[in-house]
Amino acid sequence: MIRVIIMDDEPLALINMEKRLKEFDSIEIVKSFSTLNDLLTEGPTLDIQVAFLDVEMPGMNGLEIAQLLKQWHRNIHIIFVTAYRDYAVQAFEIQSLDYLLKPISKSRLETTINRIQELSQHEKKFPPSQKHNEPSLRIQCFGGFNVSFNGKIVHWRTVKTKELFAFLFSNLYSHVPRDIIIDALWAETDYKKARVQLHTTISYLRTTLSALGYVNVLHYANGCYTLQLEDFQCDVLDLEQLLKHKEENDELDVEKAEIFIQNHHGDYMATLDYPWTNGKGNFFNNQFTILLNFLVEHYTATHALKRRELILLLSLDYSPYSDKIIQQLLQHYIEVDNRANAIRIYNTFRDNLFTDLGILPNQDTIELFNTISEE
Repeated sequence: MIRVIIMDDEPLALINMEKRLKEFDSIEIVKSFSTLNDLLTEGPTLDIQVAFLDVEMPGMNGLEIAQLLKQWHRNIHIIFVTAYRDYAVQAFEIQSLDYLLKPISKSRLETTINRIQELSQHEKKFPPSQKHNEPSLRIQCFGGFNVSFNGKIVHWRTVKTKELFAFLFSNLYSHVPRDIIIDALWAETDYKKARVQLHTTISYLRTTLSALGYVNVLHYANGCYTLQLEDFQCDVLDLEQLLKHKEENDELDVEKAEIFIQNHHGDYMATLDYPWTNGKGNFFNNQFTILLNFLVEHYTATHALKRRELILLLSLDYSPYSDKIIQQLLQHYIEVDNRANAIRIYNTFRDNLFTDLGILPNQDTIELFNTISEE
């Protein structure tokens, strides 16, 4: 049984969705919510796999609720149910499984249920803890977007073929409407021409993937494309697994974290002019910063002061205007009695902040530095 919750502030809409979902034997409705307060009270403790969410709701909209649910239940699948198309792009940015427009036909809902079942079977077959042989396909998202197979860079028929793969990969297992793809990759192109270019690029992409042994991984149904890819390695997924391990075990896999950092090449899809990456880029770059923070905490607790300094300096490279990081560095240099480095790093930070942003360090940073400079 697939355990789901439903949320809609309209009672009749909630009842209607309950009725429709009860027609499927594989679905168990755990709870239905009409208010945010009820969800906040019960949501974190529920054993659920899927959430059907209305988008337009008072207090907190469905997109915000989806992000909250993903914090509580990392692997939950989100399905938006709404009368509006306006939120489609944002919905897929947070990797929703599907986007259903009211009124929902039985056949359309059945397609969604089938997709949930497919994913459920996939997750049972390939649980996160299961070990596989080293995959031949490697996908690098940090520092650019590079794909290699058996150690050789994959060559794409056109630049749009590569971008399309990047876009679909960033929405892996999600049903992405054709028009969403066109808006993302061919926004400045006449719609009819854009559709032709999309179909041509899809054909090129299928050919490239098939040549690598990935046959029938790109599907089209009900106006949506879905990339279903297995047996690959990706730096973004490696980062997510590191953070998930820390969350579930309250312990960081330091060895893997250090290897990840050594192989980290820069910001998410850096150097690529893909406007659609902005939201995801901010999220994944922030995830990398969280990993660095965990390492700083570990090396502080284990008194590995040299490693802590190196990680803090790396953190400052990625967040050069962060008062929090510069304060941590100043505290570190106080602890190791290195006043000269503290003054040097602060002066560089202050000068960069003023030159680039026209501002000065915050008051806490200035006061901390003054305690050092006055000694």
